[in-house]
Amino acid sequence: MLIGELADRTGVSARALRHYEERELLVPVRDSNSYRRYDESAVGVVQQIQTMVAAGLGTEMIRRYLDCARTDDHHTTLDMCPDLSAELDRIAVRLDRQQAALAATRRRLATLRTPATAVSDK
Repeated sequence: MLIGELADRTGVSARALRHYEERELLVPVRDSNSYRRYDESAVGVVQQIQTMVAAGLGTEMIRRYLDCARTDDHHTTLDMCPDLSAELDRIAVRLDRQQAALAATRRRLATLRTPATAVSDK
């Protein structure tokens, strides 16, 4: 199938598919006229990539662990290996820190909204 058909079948733009190719996540075959051709398995690969992107993984990490992705009729999962598990743990720690920082910012914003107590001069 050509890039337009893959885009239609996956709901992913042709631009994004070319980006995945540049990042070596998706490897089409080139025709003699240089058109990209994808086999049927590309649909599943694109779905796996999209799921991993939506989970917050960057393309570099996706490239390293795309072979661990498994898709069934309902969703995509990753087979765990020590390296992948450690990386996901690091992401979780980073997200926890970011969440704590956001909570602190919300508290500071809330103090700005609280009217100052008027001090009377006697």
